[in-house]
Amino acid sequence: MTLELWAAFVAASSILLVIPGPTVLLVVSYALGQGWRTTLPMAVGVALGDFTAMTLSMLGLGALLAASATLFTALKWIGAAYLVWLGIKLWRAGGTLEAAPRTDAVSAAKMLGHAWLVTALNPKSITFFVAFLPAFLDPHADFLTQMLVFETTFLVLAFANAFGYALVASKARGLVGNPRALKIVNRTGGGLLIGAGVATVTLSSART
Repeated sequence: MTLELWAAFVAASSILLVIPGPTVLLVVSYALGQGWRTTLPMAVGVALGDFTAMTLSMLGLGALLAASATLFTALKWIGAAYLVWLGIKLWRAGGTLEAAPRTDAVSAAKMLGHAWLVTALNPKSITFFVAFLPAFLDPHADFLTQMLVFETTFLVLAFANAFGYALVASKARGLVGNPRALKIVNRTGGGLLIGAGVATVTLSSART
């Protein structure tokens, strides 16, 4: 695995994690309603959920790689196109974040479990990883090593992203609901995501 490939994975993952989805909305909802105490359990729950979904996806991709290099290569191109599509969708997104404050009193363990369930059991999570990861996997390198590096990198980023969202939502609630700020985030993330998709196509072509 080259440093350039790993850097592209970090960049694409960071952008994708920032995009508000079910997990981010859940984190923000708890933080808006219950403050900073939600940051650690929610971040841990999100990281564990991503670990579950990503491990299942990586094992499936490993089996596909062993069965057919041609199908795996085709999936790489589909994954790169998926990044571009997500970038266009994000660019066109509005500046709203639909997250109602959760005021129900729950323990840290229940918040952690809720975050894990929402993240891991969402069918879109596994579908996303199956489409996203092949663009960065090198079929000629050791699969288990790549699995370890990519999973560790993504989980650190996922934890930091969830922790950051919860902290911002609990301390600067006006920023989370600011349409102008959200629109800037969406436009910037969309442009970078399109660039990441193009970059992964270039990297894949260079290795073939």
